[in-house]
Amino acid sequence: MSFDRLFIGIAGMIGAGKSTLAKALGEHLGIDVYYEPVQDNEYLEDFYRDTATYSFATQIYLLNRRFQQHQEIIWAGRSAVQDRTIYEDSIFAQMLVQLDLMDERDYRTYQSLFHHMSNFMCRPNLIVYLDVKPERSMERIRERSRDVESGISLAYLEALYQGYEEFIQDISKMIPVIRVDYDRFRSAEEMAAVIQREHLDHSFLRSVTRFDPVR
Repeated sequence: MSFDRLFIGIAGMIGAGKSTLAKALGEHLGIDVYYEPVQDNEYLEDFYRDTATYSFATQIYLLNRRFQQHQEIIWAGRSAVQDRTIYEDSIFAQMLVQLDLMDERDYRTYQSLFHHMSNFMCRPNLIVYLDVKPERSMERIRERSRDVESGISLAYLEALYQGYEEFIQDISKMIPVIRVDYDRFRSAEEMAAVIQREHLDHSFLRSVTRFDPVR
C-alpha cells in the first residue's frame, strides 16, 4: 500500500499515549512526526495554576500553534502523523465553559476564530482515537509526574472524557476514525501494524479492542 501524502491524527485524553504511538507510527510507516507543543508552551504552567484566568489565552495560544503545525504538514507535501489534532482543541474550550472556567463571550470568540481557520485546513485522512478512561488517565499523569499537571483533578478528566466521546461521534461523520483500547495492546509497534491494516477498511468508525497478528 502506498502512503503518499497520508495524514494521520492521533486523538486522546491527557496521558493516553499519543506521543508514544505517533513515534511508533512514524517509524513503522516511515513518515514525519509532529508532536504536541508542550515543552515550550509558555502558558501551560499558568493555566494549571489559575485556569479561569488563563483559559482563554491558553486556548488561543494552542489553536495558533496547532494551526501553524497543521499548515506545515499540508505544505510539506509528505505523509505525516500528528500528536493531537487541531479539532480536539474545541473539546477543551467547551469543557472549560461547562466548568465555569471560561467566559461564554471568550468561547464565542474562540469558536469564531476556529471556524475561520477551518476554511484553510485540509482534513486528516484518518484519526486514531486512544480510548483511555479518566481513572487510567489520572494514573498515567501521576506516573509521568509533570509539575504543570499536578493540579489536574479527576472531575476535570471526567468532563474531558465526556467531551471526547461526543467529539468522536461527530468527527467520525467526516473523517474515518479508528477507536483503540490502548491498554489491550502489548506495544505501540503492534498497534502501528494493526492501524496500518485497519486503514484498508473504508468504515468511518472502527473499534480495535484486541491485537490480532498481522498476516
